[in-house]
Amino acid sequence: MGLRSRRNHNKVAILSSSVEPFAAVEIIAAKRDRNELTDTQIDWVVDAYTRGVVADEQMSALLMAILLNGMNSREISRWTSAMINSGERMNWSKLDRKTADKHSTGGVGDKITLPLAPLVAACGGAVPQLSGRGLGHTGGTLDKLESIPGWRASLSNDEMLKVLQDTGAVICAAGAGLAPADKKLYALRDVTATVEAIPLIASSIMSKKIAEGTSALVLDVKTGSGAFMSDPAKAAELARTMVKLGTDAGVNTRALVTAMDVPLGLTAGNALEVRESVEVLAGGGPADVVALTILLAREMIDAAGIVGKDPEVALKDGSAMDHWRRMISAQGGDPDAALPVAREQQVITAHESGTITTMDAMKVGVSAWRLGAGRSKQGEKVQAGAGIELHAKPGDYIKAGAPLMTLHTDEPARFERAIEALAGAVTIIEGGTVNRLPLVVERILG
Repeated sequence: MGLRSRRNHNKVAILSSSVEPFAAVEIIAAKRDRNELTDTQIDWVVDAYTRGVVADEQMSALLMAILLNGMNSREISRWTSAMINSGERMNWSKLDRKTADKHSTGGVGDKITLPLAPLVAACGGAVPQLSGRGLGHTGGTLDKLESIPGWRASLSNDEMLKVLQDTGAVICAAGAGLAPADKKLYALRDVTATVEAIPLIASSIMSKKIAEGTSALVLDVKTGSGAFMSDPAKAAELARTMVKLGTDAGVNTRALVTAMDVPLGLTAGNALEVRESVEVLAGGGPADVVALTILLAREMIDAAGIVGKDPEVALKDGSAMDHWRRMISAQGGDPDAALPVAREQQVITAHESGTITTMDAMKVGVSAWRLGAGRSKQGEKVQAGAGIELHAKPGDYIKAGAPLMTLHTDEPARFERAIEALAGAVTIIEGGTVNRLPLVVERILG
C-alpha cells in the first residue's frame, strides 16, 4: 500500500512540475515595451530555453528586444548568473598555485594567448585557459594550436587539472557542461543579427569565464577596424560591463582596451601565428606582440597576487619556452615537429615608394580567411598553413616593388578573392605620417 501511494505521489509531482511559471510571450512583451525583467523571469527564460521549453523563434524575439532596448546592470548580472547555473562550475582548489586567466575579444593576428599562458606559468601562476575556434576574419586559438602535430584540444576536467599541476598552464576547449545555455544562445545570436548587443556579449563571455573558476581575470578588449567593437567608446563600455560582472561574482577582474586598427604582429593564420609565438618565447618576435604579452602577463600576476619572476626575465632566460614545450607535450603535441606550410605562395609588392601610413586590419583578416585560414560556418575545416605574412607595417618605409606581404594557401584558386579583399588596405605616402591608436587605449580596474 505504501509503495502504491508513493508512486501516485510522484506522478502528481511530475504533473505539477510540468506547469511553467511564465509564458515566453509575456517576457518578450515586457522587454519589447522597455520594462525591466525580474530575477525570476530571467532565471526561468534562460533555464526554459536550455531545456527546450522556449522555442528558438521566441528566444530570437527576446534577444532582438534586448538588442534594441538594452538591460540594466542588475538584469545583465542575473542573466549571466542564470547562464552559469545552467551547467557546472570548475574548481582549482587542489592546485598549489594561484590561478589567473585572460580573455581577448579577438582580432587579426591576435596570437597572444599562445606565449602568454606558459609565460605566466613560468612566473609562478596557473593558467586554466579555455579557448575557442575562429569564425570569420578572427582566428581561433584552438585552430592555431591544432596545427602542431599531435596536439589535442579536448580534455576531460581531470586531464585539465593534471596538465595544470604538471606544467602550470593548459589551453583547451570548454567542455559541454560549462554554461550550456551560452552555447545555444551564441548559435542563435549568430543567425539573428543580435551578436552586437553589449549585454549579450558581456554575459556570454563572463558566464564561461566565471564558471571556469579562475580567481583573477584580465580582459583584452580590442578596438579598431579589425576588432569586433571598432569604436573605442563602445569597446570601453563593454570592458566596464564585463569588469563589473566579474567583480560582482568574486573574480578579481580588470580590462585593457587595446589597439586592433592594424594586425598584431607580422602574421595572420594558424601555423604562421604559432611560429611567431615560438619566436616570442625564444626571446625574439615582433615588438608589439612582445610588448602586449608582457603587459598582460604583468596584469594577470598582479590581479592574482602571484609572487614570482618578472615576465620580461622569464622570456629572456628560457623558462617561458620550457613551460610552452611541457604544455604542448602534455596535450599530445610535438613541440619539435615541423609546422605545416601551405603549398602555394604569392607575394604582393608595393606599387610605390613611401611610408606605410595605414594597414586595415579587417581587410587583412578577411583576406587570410579567404585564403583558408578561417571558416564561414561552424564545423568547417581550416587550412593549417594558410594566411598572410607581413613584411612591413605602418611607420615603415618601403620601396616600390619591394615585398609588402606574402599570401599562403593550399588552393591557388583562392588567391584572386583574397587579393580583392586587400583593395585599399594599405596606404603608402612619400613623407607621410602615421596616425594610429596607442597599443593600450584604456585600462579599467574592478
